[in-house]
Amino acid sequence: MDDFIKLLDSDLQYITHKIVEDIVYIYIASTREEVQCPFCGHMSSKIHSTYERSFYDLPMQGKKVEITINNRKMFCNNPACDHITFAERFNWLAYKSKKTQRLEDEIIRLSLNCSSIAAARILSKNTVAVGKSTVCNL
Repeated sequence: MDDFIKLLDSDLQYITHKIVEDIVYIYIASTREEVQCPFCGHMSSKIHSTYERSFYDLPMQGKKVEITINNRKMFCNNPACDHITFAERFNWLAYKSKKTQRLEDEIIRLSLNCSSIAAARILSKNTVAVGKSTVCNL
């Protein structure tokens, strides 16, 4: 399972997982020593707090995948920065997104070949629960 998580980002660590009905819940954490402030670019290693952030990824073995990361909130040590704290971000997961970039790409790929209603029905059954408005927005 750790190899699967490393496909998202080599700086992630697998913690545990559980399978409940048709969903695989995976718990991970970041192993980065320093995190870049998204506002000023300054590197920081001082942790303010942590919180859990959940998002969906591509299905695995016919089961939907929900990943929960123990996300860190960091202090920005740059006195010129307007932000005192910031949340750790990842290039494969957009800011405040509930789906990985590769899952969004799969939703778009499927929706190009059918209507948004049909795409939402197929995706909700096999990949991730989405509505037609989500398909249209992507």
